[in-house]
Amino acid sequence: MIVVKFRVVVVVFFLNFLWAFANCDVAVSCDLKENCILPCQFEPGPEEVIHWMKENIPVHSFYYNRDQLGNQDQRFKGRTSIFKDQISSGNASLLLKNVNFQDEGRYRCYTSTTRGNKELFIPLTVDVPVQKVYIEQSGESIICRSEGIYPEPTLTWSTYPESSSSIESKPSVQQNGQLYSISSSLTRSEIDAGLNYICTVSTKKSRRTATLFKLTTVTGSESERTIQCSDSKSPVTRFIWRFDHSQIIVTESEAGGSYTVSEEWRPYVKSVSETGSLTLQNLSSDKKGIYTCELINVDETLIRNTFLQITEESSHTQTTVIGVVAGVAVVAVTAVVVLLVYRKVRHQRGVV
Repeated sequence: MIVVKFRVVVVVFFLNFLWAFANCDVAVSCDLKENCILPCQFEPGPEEVIHWMKENIPVHSFYYNRDQLGNQDQRFKGRTSIFKDQISSGNASLLLKNVNFQDEGRYRCYTSTTRGNKELFIPLTVDVPVQKVYIEQSGESIICRSEGIYPEPTLTWSTYPESSSSIESKPSVQQNGQLYSISSSLTRSEIDAGLNYICTVSTKKSRRTATLFKLTTVTGSESERTIQCSDSKSPVTRFIWRFDHSQIIVTESEAGGSYTVSEEWRPYVKSVSETGSLTLQNLSSDKKGIYTCELINVDETLIRNTFLQITEESSHTQTTVIGVVAGVAVVAVTAVVVLLVYRKVRHQRGVV
């Protein structure tokens, strides 16, 4: 008797497992304002009936070989469709256009034919990916921030090379409407000038990083100097060069596109390489300062600050010119002396 009961329990458990597996939730995440497909497959058969519901709200129906939208909820008007040419092969997936936050929820796909019926549940979440992470050094702090994100993101710090001490800076999260902003800062006591700092902002679906490289110093002449942007091997999407964190020198808005030099810096920018390296010319002492390259790739932002020290060439040039003039004068005087001596000798010999 005990064995029979045990067998019954096992069979019931197995059947419940199969039912749960057959009707398991297929989670879907869709980007805000984009189109999204909610998948639903069934066994093909005659007299197909398809009902899409969102928590008992009518979304889309199909039967008698055509759409039946008389009871469709107003919020879905003009935004839903199914793949009619694929219904006969068992595809009842729903295309939802221009996804918004109100579309989040649990959807039910009910299908029926003469061979039976089936229902499938699809939870839909809306996502606004991390678009950009901003990182900068302001005074004695390093600040990282990002905005316009959904759902609530996380922010973490790391260094390169890896630091022996962990960074414990709790981020500040704010919500404006549905979208989130997040920020975090490192104080002077947490910063090592010999390290590169990496800030990562992520959600379950998206992730971006921003790297602030340690400050480097280079020396250049007034005539010409090239400043490197980054040694990243990733394709460059766009970049921005700034002087002393404020003046924009040059920008490139798309990969492989032409760059734009600000009017003030046109006399000083000689060229920009495909990797973003900046070559300057005709520099004066007032162009000494910090040059910042902001390099933006597909999944990361790289910030490199370079302090440019300019060596003046004027004194060197003057010395060179004076040396040349003096040399020419010596040669000329020598030539005159030799000529006079020669003529005097000829005169003494009676040679006219």
